[in-house]
Amino acid sequence: MTEVRLRAIEPEDLDEIYNIENQLEMWTVGYSNAPYSRYLLHDYIANTTSDIYAERQLRLMVENEKGEIVGIADLNDFEPRHNRAEMGIVVKKDERGKGYARAMVEKLLEYARTVIHLHQVYVVISESNESALHLFREMGFYDKNVLEDWIFDGQKYRNAVFLHFFL
Repeated sequence: MTEVRLRAIEPEDLDEIYNIENQLEMWTVGYSNAPYSRYLLHDYIANTTSDIYAERQLRLMVENEKGEIVGIADLNDFEPRHNRAEMGIVVKKDERGKGYARAMVEKLLEYARTVIHLHQVYVVISESNESALHLFREMGFYDKNVLEDWIFDGQKYRNAVFLHFFL
């Protein structure tokens, strides 16, 4: 079984975050449509409190059992009144297919349940991202809605699937 560890972002992570966040294919699945500058990411790292209640988001670095960074996991759009948040994970391109995505989701769900005491976590995934949909469905996320023309990939609009998980 693949093991991962979640940890806070450190200043030394700047290059890793810069490389992950500036992968063009990531822009079609997230909310970014422009590259992040080193300055902007440095400023984010320097000023984040890692307090999900203050910032309404929490970004964590993910390491494998050797202490190597394999990706980034986050909880965003945190709604404390209703105890829910959106989950996001990114596995580095050269680390995909090794079980890290499943391990990241498991670890982030455990954190959301035991540390933040969330009631619900959700994801929004393009219908064309079959591997991600399969992973989340297999892990117990429920399909709730199809969001028509929700994601624009630069060429065309794609439907997205809203899936949720009760903790």
